Amino acid sequence: MNSNPANTTNPSGQGVAGEGVPTAPPATSPTFSPLYQQIKGLITQSLESGEWKPGEIIPSEVELAARYKVSQGTVRKAIDELAADNLLVRRQGKGTFVATHNEDRAQFRFLRLLADDGAEHPHVSRLLECRRLRASADIARQLDLKPADPVVLIKRLLQFDGEVTVLDEIWLPGAVFRGLTLERLSEYKGPLYAMFETEFGTRMIRATEKIRAVAAEPSVADLLHVPAGFPLLSVERVSYTYGDRPVEVRRGWYVTTGYYYQNDLS
Repeated sequence: MNSNPANTTNPSGQGVAGEGVPTAPPATSPTFSPLYQQIKGLITQSLESGEWKPGEIIPSEVELAARYKVSQGTVRKAIDELAADNLLVRRQGKGTFVATHNEDRAQFRFLRLLADDGAEHPHVSRLLECRRLRASADIARQLDLKPADPVVLIKRLLQFDGEVTVLDEIWLPGAVFRGLTLERLSEYKGPLYAMFETEFGTRMIRATEKIRAVAAEPSVADLLHVPAGFPLLSVERVSYTYGDRPVEVRRGWYVTTGYYYQNDLS
């Protein structure tokens, strides 16, 4: 039996370079990633495949080290990066869990509107519509679809302390969110991203945003209860799931009277 760890394969059938054993990158690969990055990729594959569901505990570092035949330190470094990417959550004395959008910290990552007074103001979502239609060229491009592919459009208002503050238009790939209806949305109690995660197996793991100041168009102003031309904050977001696959385009209009939009840079 060959005992050389450089020839080890993990349970998924993919080779992992041996711990501490120099190995040359394959001739067909222009780059070679460090071992902990390879382990990070394998753990990410397990997350994407649903081996460990959102909110579930993952195997310990010792168990993962045995599974991939690497050191515990290598696994720890991979998990540290996955935690920094908000894919895993460490809980002192309990273990490491798959991150979920049901957690308050995850919700804040994607709703960055805060009150000037520093108090936490709970919000209520009011659904306006949910319908299937054909993607425009612009939406298709952003979702990596073909023009006229089916998409789902959701429109909703967010109310803070009874005041309408945000208007959202949300576009989703129809093939991924087959079966999503206004009735189903209305019955779900919880964050929208948590529903996408638990009922459609689609976890939003990162997003890019474009933010600009705009004057409210009459149709938008009417829904937000402000005069036409009122200054609003426009936030255009594309959200991605595993594999850097775009699965949401969101266009939001924010009334920032008494509120501000916070971004943390690091």
